[in-house]
Amino acid sequence: MSNYDYIIVGAGASGLLLGYHLGTDPFFKNKSILLLDKSTKQQNDRTWCFWEKGEGPFDHILYKTWPKIHFAGEAIDITPEIEPYRYKMLRGIDFYEYYLTQIDRYPNVDFVNDSIATIQDSGQQIVVVGEKNTYNGRQLFDSRFNYNTIREQSKYPILQQHFLGWFVKTDQSVFSPDAATFMDFSIPQQGNTRFMYVLPFSATEALVEYTLFSETPLEKSAYEMAIREYLSTKLGVREYTITETEQGNIPMTCHDFSKDNTDQLLRIGIAGGWAKASTGYTFYNSVKKVPQLVAHIKKGRPLKTFNPKTRFWFYDLLLLDILHKHNQLGSGIFESLFKRRKPQLIFKFLDEETTLLEDLYIMAAPRPWPFIKALTGRLV
Repeated sequence: MSNYDYIIVGAGASGLLLGYHLGTDPFFKNKSILLLDKSTKQQNDRTWCFWEKGEGPFDHILYKTWPKIHFAGEAIDITPEIEPYRYKMLRGIDFYEYYLTQIDRYPNVDFVNDSIATIQDSGQQIVVVGEKNTYNGRQLFDSRFNYNTIREQSKYPILQQHFLGWFVKTDQSVFSPDAATFMDFSIPQQGNTRFMYVLPFSATEALVEYTLFSETPLEKSAYEMAIREYLSTKLGVREYTITETEQGNIPMTCHDFSKDNTDQLLRIGIAGGWAKASTGYTFYNSVKKVPQLVAHIKKGRPLKTFNPKTRFWFYDLLLLDILHKHNQLGSGIFESLFKRRKPQLIFKFLDEETTLLEDLYIMAAPRPWPFIKALTGRLV
């Protein structure tokens, strides 16, 4: 049995960032830290995007940034500047390579490839049983997510942000390299909240992604058909090559993930509810939460007391209540926001940095009745 002070299960964004912050902080120089993952993290298995003001800690490994965003719908088609923000893209492989190299510099941090069979919390210690070894820890941070953990409850609705994307190269110049298509709702909604998401790398190269906020995923062929239709009808592209594909699924729920935490065990990342429930954005939330978690650990507080709810959690809950009952209203809600409010204020709101007056101003943009009904339903 290998003994550690801290064990991190999963070397995704939250796990690697936590391992890195523990390794760089002198407070933990005499603590042993284990980072476990079944993968060697040597493949580009995902893409993370986020908006950020000015320079940031990932600028040196970014793949692409955009000074504008494009938003389109039934009655809107805009491409505004988003200064002082920029929309930024980070490839998984570049993130893994950089942070694994950094972590390798710290003698008290081990990165081990192993698949987890069970995790046992006795109240005094954590025992992780892997296929290759058994690991004993004082505290554990678990980033593994399973939809079954949230489907056992009915108090909070569960939607999924599911998507499939093609990295394409075209034989003609059709993309605008300075503007990322944030949401394009000018496609058939079919009773759901559906939009195209386009990240152009040049005039002839882009990631084109079909995304839905709904209860259930589609067959793979349905995503592919929608992308083909968008390329041909919307962009006028006839000839193109698919160089890579990506597919994903992010939970959209206000489920109380903290109820499964203990004094010694904490769920992190998507498994800890770190995904923004109303949008699915997770990466930058993890960037902000990891330093807060490290400060919490240093104070010696029980892990289960980390991460209290804020008023933004309730705002997200109201939107999910609406989309769960009336999924077709999503496009209209987002269109109203971008038609009547500046994108900088919307980003600030989604970053949960607005004042209460700014919150009210943002929420006054869409038609109020769906939100009033959702609020009444939660207060009754």
